Amino acid sequence: MLRTLPAVFYKAINRWVFQLRNAEPGEVFLNQRRVFIVPTKPGLGFGVMLFVLFIGSVNYNLSLGFALTFLMAGCAVIDMHLTFRNLAHLYLAAGRAPAVFAGEEAQFELHLINRRKHDRYAIWLGFIGEGLPDLAQPADVAADASCRVLLSAPARQRGWLAAPRIRLQTRFPLGLLRAWSYWQPDAKVLVYPQPEQNAPPLPMAGEAKEDGQGRAGHDDFAGIRAYQAGDSMKHLAWRQIARLGMESNGTLVTKHFEGGAAGRLQIDFATLPRHMDVEMKLSRMSRWVIEAEARGLPYAFRLGEIVFAAAIGPAHQEDCLRALALHESA
Repeated sequence: MLRTLPAVFYKAINRWVFQLRNAEPGEVFLNQRRVFIVPTKPGLGFGVMLFVLFIGSVNYNLSLGFALTFLMAGCAVIDMHLTFRNLAHLYLAAGRAPAVFAGEEAQFELHLINRRKHDRYAIWLGFIGEGLPDLAQPADVAADASCRVLLSAPARQRGWLAAPRIRLQTRFPLGLLRAWSYWQPDAKVLVYPQPEQNAPPLPMAGEAKEDGQGRAGHDDFAGIRAYQAGDSMKHLAWRQIARLGMESNGTLVTKHFEGGAAGRLQIDFATLPRHMDVEMKLSRMSRWVIEAEARGLPYAFRLGEIVFAAAIGPAHQEDCLRALALHESA
């Protein structure tokens, strides 16, 4: 019936009843007001059985029936206390969240901290929300210890991806009751544009070899190396291939030249075809950045007012991909 109310009132009631909050930075404490507990289906069946036993004991004046009924009821009360205690007074903290590419799974690191003298078992954590798979992860936390849990969420588009709301729940020890709580961690993942599949070759300026060395002529022959995708067929070392064919298991080798001016590689948003969609352009630039790093080619980068000089390395790659991820389309 609540779902027939306007969305604003339903959300307000939901926040008030279940203590739903916005992103909570730092360490979060699950006090008693934030933990809720209800019977499970087996618990309801157990309650019906206790009622039947009590009625039968009253009708037939069975002393042993009363003893069994109250013994089982006492076990249920103890189970209620243990289930609630298994989740209450737990500390929560968000950890690292490494960047990913669009289309991959974002990984959120979460820490459960137990500062009590009792162990906690079978605590299930999972993201909740529309379009999220129900893939809860179990966790056990020893007394005066902590544990790390990794939860994944699909990264469908580039930009910042905030961690969805988390539900923690437990049915320990007997499964007659379920205790749960909600947590909105202050964590987010940077999602890079998805690299384009089958992208065109790198935009090299001038004649350049794939290893970044220009070619001054055949007099600058420096040796042979393993064949790499994109090497010219004219530079295959046929004599060495014929001589080493059996020993190298059919592996191709190519001639390697040194000298000459190195090719200039610049990844520039403005030079891409105008008919391309903005997201496709960012996807292509993302692929070129990854390919240039893999091949060890220094590259310059330009995206609107963001300009990076030619460089290479993890820091340069991260700066370029970050600029692509946070680019605002006009």
